[in-house]
Amino acid sequence: MSSILLVTGSTRGDDSLSNKIARQLADDLSAKAEASTVVERDLARDPLPHIGADFSSAIRLQPEERTPAQAKAIAVSDAAVDELLTADTIIISTGFINFGISSIVKSWVDHVARAGRTFRYSENGPVGLATGKKAYLVIASGGIYSSGPGATLDFAEPYLRSVLAFLGITDIETIRIEGVAYGPEAAEKAISAAQEKARDLARAA
Repeated sequence: MSSILLVTGSTRGDDSLSNKIARQLADDLSAKAEASTVVERDLARDPLPHIGADFSSAIRLQPEERTPAQAKAIAVSDAAVDELLTADTIIISTGFINFGISSIVKSWVDHVARAGRTFRYSENGPVGLATGKKAYLVIASGGIYSSGPGATLDFAEPYLRSVLAFLGITDIETIRIEGVAYGPEAAEKAISAAQEKARDLARAA
C-alpha cells in the first residue's frame, strides 16, 4: 500500500489556497492509487516546536544518556521523521512569506533533516537517505515570483528543492498559485491554473 504525507504549512489554515490545492492533489493521487493512505501533518493547527537546546544536545547522545526533556524533544522529531520515511509521496504546502517559506514549515524541515536518519555524512560528503520518493510543492503568493523581476526574490521553492534533494528526494514538481493580490480576476485565474496543474500531475502520476 502506498502512502502520501501531506504537510500543510500555510498559516492561513482553512482559508489557505495552498492548503486547498495540496489537499486536492492528495485526494486525486489517493483516488488514482486506490490503495493509498493519506497522513496529514497540519502545521498550522499543531505546529512543531522550534528546535532548542534539548534537541541539539539529544541528537548527539545515545537514548539512555538523554534527560527526560531531551527524550521528549527527540520523540517529536522522530515522529516527523518516521512519517517522512514511511511515505512514498510527500506534498508540502506553504504561503510565500517575506520571500520564503512559513516559519512552521521551516520548523518541520529542522526536525526531519536528521543526520543518521534522513541523511548521513560519508567520505565524499553528505548522502540522502530518504530516497525513492516523489515530492510536490504547492506555493501560494500575492505577487509573481516564478518568473520576471520577482524571481530573484524567491527563496521558497529553491530552498525546499535543495533541502529535499539533500535528503535524497529529487523527483519534485511545483504548483504555483501566484498573483492572487492583483485583483479578483487575477486570483481566480491563478487558482484555476493551479487546480488544472494539480489534476494534470495526478493524472500523470
